[in-house]
Amino acid sequence: MTPDPSARRARLPLSLRRRPVPWDRQRPTWRDAKPGLIAQALQQARARPSGNWYVVGASASLRDDRPLARTIVGREVVLWRGTDGRIHAGPGACPHLGAPLADSPVRCGTLVCHWHGLALNGTPFAGWEPLPAHDDGILLWVRLDELGGEEPLDAPVVPARPAPSRGLTTVYEDTGLCEPEDIVANRLDPWHGAWFHPYSFVDLTVADPPDRDGTQEGFTVDVSFKVAGRLVVPVRAVFTAPEPRTVVMHITEGEGIGSVVETHATPLGPDELGRPRTVVTEAVVAVSDRPGFALARWAAPALRPVMRSAAARLWRDDLAYAERRWQLRSTGRFPG
Repeated sequence: MTPDPSARRARLPLSLRRRPVPWDRQRPTWRDAKPGLIAQALQQARARPSGNWYVVGASASLRDDRPLARTIVGREVVLWRGTDGRIHAGPGACPHLGAPLADSPVRCGTLVCHWHGLALNGTPFAGWEPLPAHDDGILLWVRLDELGGEEPLDAPVVPARPAPSRGLTTVYEDTGLCEPEDIVANRLDPWHGAWFHPYSFVDLTVADPPDRDGTQEGFTVDVSFKVAGRLVVPVRAVFTAPEPRTVVMHITEGEGIGSVVETHATPLGPDELGRPRTVVTEAVVAVSDRPGFALARWAAPALRPVMRSAAARLWRDDLAYAERRWQLRSTGRFPG
């Protein structure tokens, strides 16, 4: 018996678009992308607790010999790992004369100020007070209670994700002249995908938008990731916002079920012209039950730069969206 061609295709990760629609002939989505729906989803996200936790960077970027530093709304923080593997965090200015601890080395789990040798082991010392920190295996977080002003949580609101040991993981960072809400609003507008990113997405439909009364949250999206020519990978994905500065995409049907893309927005503070700056930290955990995925995990060092390059192309556009949104909001011209 000759196998059914559709069955053969089902065994492969790729599909062939039978009737591809040119970019300018696809169905307009502007009527569906109601500003009120996006604003409602953003409001719901902002109402959720963060516990005052902020993403600092990728766990893999924390070296043994140097701290990881970030400025969050003008506040310098540093993180480093002790000899027991625990994460330590605290202010990024030395309490002695204000030296930048970001430039200081770590020796045997101790952060040693390079100006005068004041040594910090993560406990209170000489006016330096530690900050709560968390390593979720992919990202590093710090808790800033004075800045967040919320009821503190013992741990950050980490989205459900596959174990890093099961997947192919990568983290991408970029910075835009906007506020965190502009990043979050961009991710809560899935309708722009096939129009604004035609090199990556085609045949996008928001299958199940949130209710206007707020009883249903999140966006269910059917979309095909473009590979080359007419070759695509169709999936169903669900976008949710578990906390005010995070939007998560879970793949629920199609290739790579269980894969996750997390977008985290961390406010840095104003630039020299007073414009707000926000860093985007995007974590991807790709999984698959296909036998060949083991080879992809083995080739992870070679694949991660490719994944980061794809993320950079997307965020070049999405940061332009977020920055434009902030420009309009800051001048009272935003129509939404």
